[in-house]
Amino acid sequence: MPFMIVADSSANILSMGDPNYTTVPMKIVAAREYVDNTALDLAGMVQDLKHHKGKSGSSCPNVSEWLEAFGDSECVFGITITKHLSGSYNAAHQAAETYMEEHPGRKAFIIDSLSTGPEMMMIVDKIRQCEAAGCDFETTRAQVLDYSNHNHTLFCLESMTNLARNGRVNPAVAKIAGMLGIRVVGDVKGGQITPVHKPRGARKATQALLEMIKERGFKDGNLLRIAHCFGGEAAYALRDAVLADFPNTRFILEPTTALCSFYAEAGGLIIGFEGDFNAENDNTKF
Repeated sequence: MPFMIVADSSANILSMGDPNYTTVPMKIVAAREYVDNTALDLAGMVQDLKHHKGKSGSSCPNVSEWLEAFGDSECVFGITITKHLSGSYNAAHQAAETYMEEHPGRKAFIIDSLSTGPEMMMIVDKIRQCEAAGCDFETTRAQVLDYSNHNHTLFCLESMTNLARNGRVNPAVAKIAGMLGIRVVGDVKGGQITPVHKPRGARKATQALLEMIKERGFKDGNLLRIAHCFGGEAAYALRDAVLADFPNTRFILEPTTALCSFYAEAGGLIIGFEGDFNAENDNTKF
């Protein structure tokens, strides 16, 4: 029986035309609630939040929503946004425990991506590759965790207002973003957002990202996946810069959906890619 894969909607890919892949929606709460699904007017949400002066935040799927998404499957893999940004992992993990208690013999495993967006979909694709190769559930789990330990996430943001409002970054750092063309470039370490560089201008931001990709052991032929929040120009600039040094790179470019758009904000990039062993991404430590 095929593996059922369930991700929270911060994976950005809400549907794959595959009955064995589904997502459970995150929600953005500001002056109104925005549900991260295919019916959402994403551009309208981004504009609303840009002018919103009050409190804003996100809420994750609850245990019941995860359980419903598991359906009637014998083997379930769940993938969540990092537990340091959301309670999604805890809800999904509780749902998996309940699922196996109610259905003895069935298996459910939840993977904390320790990231969001592109890296989550890289894990989804790895599960599918293992399944296509005939791997059983336990072998797939082991291979996916090992694969995850070689993935990395970087970001480039023009604004960090929403991250600062939610206590995810220092407000002083957030003030820098957007001032006189300054971007904030950084990585995700152990599921935590870590600003590293503050380049001025798009060209310098692209160069900073390229150097960080190289430093983390990216090799020609590896996969690099870029999600952008209405930042197609910056995404293509990074793609072209990487191709100049790594012409056989496997690229996937995609737009962010609501949750990643909330944190990345307009012009933001989230980059997931394969590289050297990433000690900060070791799920056995968390």
